[in-house]
Amino acid sequence: MHRMAAIVPALILLTTFAAPCSGAEWPVRFTVTYDARIHPGPISGRAYVMLGPVESPREPRTGPDWFNPQPFFAVETRGWKPGDPLTFADNAIGFPGPLATLKPGKYKAQAVVRINPDTHGIGEGEGNAYGPVIEVEIGPDAPEPAGLTIDTVVPARPFEETDRLKLVDIESPLLSAFHKRPIRMRAGVVLPQTLKPGQKVPTLYVIPGFGGDHRMARMFLRGGRGAYAQDCLRVVLDPDCGTGHHVFADSAFNGPRGRALIEEMIPHIEMTFPAIAEPGARLLNGHSSGGWSSLWLQVTYPDFFGGTWSTSPDPVTFSDFQTIDLYAPGENTFRDRQGNRRPIARMNGKAALYVDHFAKMEDVIGDGGQLHSFEAVFSPLDQYGRPRPYYNRETGAVDPGVTRAWEKYDILRTLEKNWDTLGPRLKGKLHVYTGGEDTFYLEGAVKLLQASLLKLGSDASVEIIPGRDHGSILDANLTERLDREIKSATSSYRKD
Repeated sequence: MHRMAAIVPALILLTTFAAPCSGAEWPVRFTVTYDARIHPGPISGRAYVMLGPVESPREPRTGPDWFNPQPFFAVETRGWKPGDPLTFADNAIGFPGPLATLKPGKYKAQAVVRINPDTHGIGEGEGNAYGPVIEVEIGPDAPEPAGLTIDTVVPARPFEETDRLKLVDIESPLLSAFHKRPIRMRAGVVLPQTLKPGQKVPTLYVIPGFGGDHRMARMFLRGGRGAYAQDCLRVVLDPDCGTGHHVFADSAFNGPRGRALIEEMIPHIEMTFPAIAEPGARLLNGHSSGGWSSLWLQVTYPDFFGGTWSTSPDPVTFSDFQTIDLYAPGENTFRDRQGNRRPIARMNGKAALYVDHFAKMEDVIGDGGQLHSFEAVFSPLDQYGRPRPYYNRETGAVDPGVTRAWEKYDILRTLEKNWDTLGPRLKGKLHVYTGGEDTFYLEGAVKLLQASLLKLGSDASVEIIPGRDHGSILDANLTERLDREIKSATSSYRKD
């Protein structure tokens, strides 16, 4: 689900922004223009006005922070031209509510527009654009905020290569044909510290969580939580896309992401770097959404990979989708059977985020949010070629027609239905670890997987580690264990 780096500090939602205020008696509006230098125009995409506290050193465009979201507003543009004012008023959707419910006070304000369809980031996404921060005052006696401008394109973040750190950046014919525009695949490759001339080594393909990308390869040079499989070629893949995290699964909306990895990226890696091109020497690892990805790839391509080490994976069965049984009749994502709000994240044993609040924030984000990212992978398409929502945006009611279609991506059910053929091919290859107090309630699905594989007679290692959450699970002990187990799995390829 979320990036491999430590989870953001435990910040309880500010009550100021936890729910819309009562309706204001004065109009609130912003106008935004953009400079022709950022885009020849016109622009069709989502534009935002993002706010933040005046005392914060951060620019509003770096939000929204899941655990401490500030107000922001969006308008969908069609044919927006340079210099033309775009008005944000009653036409804007907003979080935590419409502009008219914005609490009086002083804010930092910044305008952003999405231009790049291939990154989930908003104000920090490469190729998108933003403007200067201005201070505004909202209130019955305050003047209308000054117009906001957009005049700066987010530059590409450099990937600095070294003697051991290399960039892979290739165009995918499969994905480009599907999307009808050039689509690139990227990876950061970490070479072993000691490599003899002509020597080839096993490869560990690492998939970061939501928000992570191939630039995380650098952490594997620093040791610490990346100090495992150091005698392997470590390839950190880029799972980022315009809809969030594509999880390397072929889907109706994201396209053949799994096939592109297997048929294009990995052959390129094996031709370019000292990688042993054998199934037993191709290993997988990932955390969170990357944990789901690595497990999915191993199950989907059981003869291509030699094992996966998946930590804190996103829901491995939709029977426990962060505590929600998406297959149960009458299920609701916002409320449980007793009518209580459903939490989606916890800190120190207490709910810190709720699904309804989180979903409202994502509706303003548009493409690229975590819940919408699930839909982009798992859902069939609607009449407009968009992923069908799995829940009603207003009521939270689960759509059983959609979630039944999701079943083909249910890892637990895939294993159960195909165990006669998959079981022998996955022998010794499945390793799944999650914390017993996962921040995003992901341990419930892993427990179901654990019980199912035990019943099937699998030798899979599926473990729930007590006292660990989403960010603390990959400690020194688990790092050492991953290293030991990967060394054991690749022992036949090493010549000591």
